[in-house]
Amino acid sequence: MINVQNILKSFDEKAVIKDISVTFDPGKTNLIIGRSGSGKTVFMKILIGLLRPDSGKILYNGRNLPNMGKKELKVIRREMGMLFQGSALFDSMTVLENVMFPLTMFTKEIRKEREKRALFCLERVNLKEAANLYPGEISGGMMKRAAIARAIALNPKYLFCDEPNSGLDPKTALLIDDLIHDLTIEYNMTTVINTHDMNSVMNIGEKIVFIHEGCKEWEGTKNDIMSSTNPDLNDLVFASDLFKRVKEVEQYAYDEG
Repeated sequence: MINVQNILKSFDEKAVIKDISVTFDPGKTNLIIGRSGSGKTVFMKILIGLLRPDSGKILYNGRNLPNMGKKELKVIRREMGMLFQGSALFDSMTVLENVMFPLTMFTKEIRKEREKRALFCLERVNLKEAANLYPGEISGGMMKRAAIARAIALNPKYLFCDEPNSGLDPKTALLIDDLIHDLTIEYNMTTVINTHDMNSVMNIGEKIVFIHEGCKEWEGTKNDIMSSTNPDLNDLVFASDLFKRVKEVEQYAYDEG
């Protein structure tokens, strides 16, 4: 569990994050959504300790991240997995070596054990056959799966995903969503996903936090979002004709029921 309490962050006296409080639960896919410039990327960076808040608490099972020293921070980072927007695989390493990288950095296991764990993770994301290929030799969807395998290599308690579906076709994006959701449940991770993808919202949005102009304006589930009366949220979620029609159908079914 991650419990965020009254987080504030400013740059050059301009408030970017304004008194946000929220709890992210384990075993669920927690989504952060908002327009570009809303503050959600800054919020994610604060959550993982890349930025320090001006005030407030970020409690990882009771441990306050902003107050941690280097030793405590190293422990908590060992418990985190990160899926970057562009996958961030090393071009000069094979897929297997990429997945082994965090094991090399954070453990003292012999190479045989690290390789065994990396192969297990690749098998879990259905990518074992690509172990000896390089990132330039695989598709975008395969690169995302390799990045997910690397993110779970250390068996993290917390998984952070920054725009995991960026650059993917809709079908592959849904497969990535389902994989992240399944792994979240399987390992009981606290998963936090920063996304613009409304398909992800409707597919795996077990908890959704909407940030607008640095404030948390709405919180709920993918089912709650269909009946939202927040105008800023509705402008974001139902911007496309497709989702407008989905909302109209849902509203019609509600009125008729």
